[in-house]
Amino acid sequence: MPDLAASVARALSGVLDPEIRKPITELDMVGSVAVADDGHATVGIKLTIVGCPAADAIERDVRTATASVPGVSGVTVDVSVMTPAERKALTERLRGGRAARAQQFGPDSLTRVYAVTSGKGGVGKSTITANLAVALAERGLRVGIVDADVHGFSIPGILGLTDENGVAPRPTRVDDMILPPVAYGVKVVSIGMFVDSPSAAVAWRGPMLHRTIQQFLGDVFFGDLDVLLLDLPPGTGDVAISVGQLLPQAEVVVVTTPQPAAADVAERSGVVARQTGQKVVGVIENMAGLVQPDGSILDLFGSGGGAEVARRLSAGQDDEVPLLASVPLSIPLRAGGDTGAPIVVTDPGDPAAAAIRTVADRLAVRPRDLPRRPLPFSPR
Repeated sequence: MPDLAASVARALSGVLDPEIRKPITELDMVGSVAVADDGHATVGIKLTIVGCPAADAIERDVRTATASVPGVSGVTVDVSVMTPAERKALTERLRGGRAARAQQFGPDSLTRVYAVTSGKGGVGKSTITANLAVALAERGLRVGIVDADVHGFSIPGILGLTDENGVAPRPTRVDDMILPPVAYGVKVVSIGMFVDSPSAAVAWRGPMLHRTIQQFLGDVFFGDLDVLLLDLPPGTGDVAISVGQLLPQAEVVVVTTPQPAAADVAERSGVVARQTGQKVVGVIENMAGLVQPDGSILDLFGSGGGAEVARRLSAGQDDEVPLLASVPLSIPLRAGGDTGAPIVVTDPGDPAAAAIRTVADRLAVRPRDLPRRPLPFSPR
């Protein structure tokens, strides 16, 4: 029944590979489609590797799509694995002519790259980054996160990618290409996905940190992203300098807390970004007061720190650095980070979620400026 087989093939074009996020028909993962006279359809699919973690999801979606075609009375799915030649052809096609291990977010990329940084730890930078990414994805944008906080990785847990023991999934490898796990529509890579225990200490120095970030940007297949967020470690150390070297066109968002004493350390993270050629595009003040039952605000950590950081970073610049939002203290925001349920999804009406969504609205519409200015110096 050739016409019915063609209808099944068209239906399969709506089945996406959960990791690559492209139709399996475009990835040459459909080997054959046949429909018997009694309407029973047999579909052959080719997985990328043996033990592919997405195998069950792909087979389920293929069955559902095939069974939805009028005239199909039953479905059989035959599962096989791509040959080495087929895998090589797939990875080459996905790279679009880019050499293996080549940096995919160079200065000519149209992906908006935001590096989220802070002067010190404990300001909620990773929680802000994860929720901001999910809020951007909810707007229909293609979003990725590089958890560049190699020593203090926490993005997989905040996005619910870890199991009951806190262990993050290992990304699928297709030859020398790494396919990042997806959570809430966001593609994620973290060093936490390559360690055996969530309590493992990554005790690396500068060169190893640089190679890790380089590998994340070169070997991980993110595809065509609209926005890439990097969750940087706090401070102005090796990773911040490496990101400045590898992504000089990245735009920096500084996260701080309300107390004026935090302004000095937060300002430094913006200054080092400028020294590597990057542009600071805004400040987010986190933990900006706790809303009381009577509607009043309890400023547990003081007030004005975010505005002060924005004022200092604006001094002497052609473009003002805005305070993008003041995110209030929120128990649901903290709880969502612990359970892997971002508040922008679970409780969008919460004041903290509303503030983060406001930032997403502002960043989502910013154009990419090409070309970027040259580096003022080459950090060593």
